[in-house]
Amino acid sequence: MKIREYGVAIGQLPTGEKNDITDVPDVRVGHVTIQRELEGDQEYACTGVTAIVPHGGSLFREKVTAASYVINGFGKTTGLVQVNELGVLESPIMLTNTFSVPAVTQGTLEYMLAGHEEIGDTTGTINLVVGECNDSSLNSIRRCVVQPQDAIEAIQKATNGPVEEGAVGAGTGMVTFGYKGGIGSSSRIVSAADASYTVGVLVLSNFGSKHEFLVDKLFPAGENPLPALENSFPAGENPLPAVEKPTDGSIIMVLATDAPLSDRQLLRVAKRAGIGLGRTGSHFGHGSGDIVIAFSTAHKIPHKAEGIAETRTQLREDHAVMNQLFAAAAEATEEAIYNSLSQAKTTTGRKGNTVYAFPFERFSSQ
Repeated sequence: MKIREYGVAIGQLPTGEKNDITDVPDVRVGHVTIQRELEGDQEYACTGVTAIVPHGGSLFREKVTAASYVINGFGKTTGLVQVNELGVLESPIMLTNTFSVPAVTQGTLEYMLAGHEEIGDTTGTINLVVGECNDSSLNSIRRCVVQPQDAIEAIQKATNGPVEEGAVGAGTGMVTFGYKGGIGSSSRIVSAADASYTVGVLVLSNFGSKHEFLVDKLFPAGENPLPALENSFPAGENPLPAVEKPTDGSIIMVLATDAPLSDRQLLRVAKRAGIGLGRTGSHFGHGSGDIVIAFSTAHKIPHKAEGIAETRTQLREDHAVMNQLFAAAAEATEEAIYNSLSQAKTTTGRKGNTVYAFPFERFSSQ
């Protein structure tokens, strides 16, 4: 269940109908989840691919405005240099595990080439965007089980329906604050004058340790029963153990909106996702890759155009709506992280390692 179904509401702005990134019109999400035993001593595939597609048309021929922001750069991505240079996105945003970035990039390239005979022939090449987190606590990451076809399938499966969250797609093997994390999503509605805009966030959460999780804020003052529950069991019999990972972990935050923003304004909004991340307990650790990729669907930018100039509408910088967009980015990111935890299920992976779901159901205020 989403965190709100346990009686926890984050922030003040209203959510979209589905409370996820696909509340932004025409944005689509698809997953491929890989879980199977592998040959070898307790080796196990526990990983996958997630695709975020900004609209249902040709992204190469009709690009969208985009920006990215690196909070802490201990991560491996493709394509962000060109996104920030040109301010556009021309391919799906793909998420996977660290060692599968090459395979997912290859699969995404094959998908885009198959539908665009002009790429690399009568026009330029294409900029592909892939982000990652390290899922080696549960996944036999050295086996590189993700294949290019998995990326193609994730894109083909992308829909604008409710986003499947938790231990799915790229989030299958991820760990957050020592508990099972993965994919989470949330959205906010911003209104000003006669206009209404949606901000949606999808996260791939894989960061933090148990002692960093600001879990007390999710419960009324003094009513968090977790410490007492943990201490009520004999030593070694705690049914709610948290995994301590050897690294700080990472998070990829994908922000979508239909607000008419320039790439510079999108960068400003993307920075506020870091506020939502910090509210959960993260301090952007030394070994953490904390990266935001943001896009606006308000304009479709043609790959080819006759004229020398283009005209577009964008929000005024000094209008109060900008502050609402900043707040929406922070709120939706924070809630998306909680949803990645509340939607995840206890998962056993390589070497018999088990990562438990955080037991929100024991503390519901409903």
